Amino acid sequence: MKPTDRALSIFEAFELAERPLTLSELAEVAGLPVSTCHGIVGTLMERGYLYLSGQRKSLYPTRRLTDMAGRISRHDPYLERLEPYLAALRDNTRETVIVGRRQRDQVIYLLVLEGPQTIRYSATTGSIKPLHSTSIGKALLSTLGDDELRQWARATELRAVTPNTLTNADELVRDLRASRANGLFVTRGESVSDVMAVAVPVVINGELLGIAVAGPLQRMEQWVTDHAKQLLRAKTQIEST
Repeated sequence: MKPTDRALSIFEAFELAERPLTLSELAEVAGLPVSTCHGIVGTLMERGYLYLSGQRKSLYPTRRLTDMAGRISRHDPYLERLEPYLAALRDNTRETVIVGRRQRDQVIYLLVLEGPQTIRYSATTGSIKPLHSTSIGKALLSTLGDDELRQWARATELRAVTPNTLTNADELVRDLRASRANGLFVTRGESVSDVMAVAVPVVINGELLGIAVAGPLQRMEQWVTDHAKQLLRAKTQIEST
């Protein structure tokens, strides 16, 4: 495990446990030797990221990381401009709205606004997904020229994430070409078996992003036409501002 992975695993352990942890508990949850964990914890305490509570001498993160993340996110080159439109899209569709961009052969989720309904699609900002099995990934791939797209599809391992994932290069290319006609890119249980999503590519500050509306497959199939209209309207508003 790389040094950066070790440090991040400390914070991920607190996220998983949702409570203060002793050093030995933290090492176990983070999957680190106690000696290694002790050294990282010492540095994080010196830098003000962790504190020692009186509860069984347990450790817990301070708000420094939260405050830092808030300041960073307020100056995000994409999301400050997008968020009002994305919030409106979430409210109008009542489904989860996701923004992602390409990172090598994957999609990284930059923002997730979960829908208000009890049964909904849940995702985490920072999640990394395959390009070929996600609606955002399809939207991003659709902007490639035909030769480049075909070359990418044939050179990439199109892993089956679910039984519905398109794993044949020619089939994926045909799907993307057909979807270009209306500018909407759909997955039906291709990333998560019972989830449907529809996405569009959006250009912000010269950068290509994808925006998706995602929810339970049965409900999405009933409302996908309306959701698609809302999504295309949001794309137009965003790209014209």
